[in-house]
Amino acid sequence: MDSQILISDLENIISEKVFIKIEKWNLYLGDAGLARHLAIECVSNKDEGPLEAAKLSLQSINVKVGDGVNSVPLIKLITTSQILELEEILESFFDN
Repeated sequence: MDSQILISDLENIISEKVFIKIEKWNLYLGDAGLARHLAIECVSNKDEGPLEAAKLSLQSINVKVGDGVNSVPLIKLITTSQILELEEILESFFDN
């Protein structure tokens, strides 16, 4: 499968299913503009297995907050259930 198609397909799934949790508010990664970056990271970490690829990818992406002077690793903004959701997405996506 072409890597651009793989990334785009994965981006679409991540956009709709994975979100940042802030208090009681869910911001989906597609709306936050982070889905493509996460898809690229996940594909590059594919050989590590789904759970490790999910965690490594989430740790490697820094999300700018406020005026952009500070950033937070994406993994700190994602709930445990969302990490597992991403793992399940990767598991089914990479098995195909």
